[in-house]
Amino acid sequence: MRKLTYYVASTIDGFIATDDGSVDFFPVGGDHVPVINAQYPETLPTKVREALGLDKPAETFDTVLMGRRTHDFGVRTGTSSPYAHLRQFVVSTTLPEDPDPDVELIAADPLARVRALKREPGLGIWLCGGGELAQALLPEIDQVFLKLHPIVLGSGRPLFGPAARLPEPNRFRVLTSRVFEDGVAFLKYVRIR
Repeated sequence: MRKLTYYVASTIDGFIATDDGSVDFFPVGGDHVPVINAQYPETLPTKVREALGLDKPAETFDTVLMGRRTHDFGVRTGTSSPYAHLRQFVVSTTLPEDPDPDVELIAADPLARVRALKREPGLGIWLCGGGELAQALLPEIDQVFLKLHPIVLGSGRPLFGPAARLPEPNRFRVLTSRVFEDGVAFLKYVRIR
């Protein structure tokens, strides 16, 4: 069965964006960037991959899920199909139709849709954001790949959305970890089932 991986950057106080959705506070460079990009090149937007000459086939993920706000970030940068090299889904109850011919809308019950996707053949499924969607899909998240930046933001959009009562703790264990010279820690967690 395919795995759902929440792969995202976060501050050490658990925020993935400011309240208005900006991610400009995350540094663009650093020694973590080439290492992580080489390992997961399919997580780069298609335009960036093309600019860097990365055209190798996906090895880890062939599908990407994103919430409406995450997709809108791509639209603001000039594309309604940010990951054209992957099968793309946007989860939204407010979009009236697919936002692009290459992006499929999930308008209801994202948990059921993810369960169906996990049963299909293929590589992994990448949940690239946002926090509210991660909270909704938490029962199906198998792995969390976290680029933990040494930044305290104080407020913003939480890693797993607004505080919610869970029926029980969701437990993960560290699979691997690496701390780079630029201070970014790359942590891979796997769910304990």
